[in-house]
Amino acid sequence: MPSIDIQVMEGVFSAEDKRLMIEKITDAFGEVVGETLRAGTTVRIHEIQSGSWGYGGQPITTEDAKGWRNQG
Repeated sequence: MPSIDIQVMEGVFSAEDKRLMIEKITDAFGEVVGETLRAGTTVRIHEIQSGSWGYGGQPITTEDAKGWRNQG
């Protein structure tokens, strides 16, 4: 069945944030593909260690990601 993978920086999102991501992404996917596939959809959130993700040639930290999240 369908599998959706999400990569986020560790320590940025709470357990409740991740629960909501899983719920809402599954629901949105189900609206497109139908209830049968929605019911069999898995969502996995992978947390990437601070400094192990790069953007524009520079490593990103948890603090960077938290700052971007707070911007809007």
